[in-house]
Amino acid sequence: MSEFPPCPECKSPYTYPTGQSLMCPECGYEWKPSEESTEDENVVKDSNGNILVDGDAVVVIKDLPVKGAPKPVKAGTKVKNIRLVDGDHNIDCKIDGFGSMALKSEFVRKA
Repeated sequence: MSEFPPCPECKSPYTYPTGQSLMCPECGYEWKPSEESTEDENVVKDSNGNILVDGDAVVVIKDLPVKGAPKPVKAGTKVKNIRLVDGDHNIDCKIDGFGSMALKSEFVRKA
């Protein structure tokens, strides 16, 4: 195993030093280890840029069509006790009348 950290872009373990910086041979990304971000990469923000955390309540900002349902989730629907997950749809929740579903954070705002 390499003594160098994996690539922050593609997570490749095959990084190598190039003088003062490190380089990834798979994606070509070059970075300085001293400038690495210590911030959590899984920060989820709502449509207004507010940071969301597990247990927050959010409001849907536009009508969202639901596959297999005769009606959409209406704008203004309040969703309580969200759970953040990895992926494209990064909010898991339960909506009254629809049940469990996943939402994208860009279509909600913090309540």
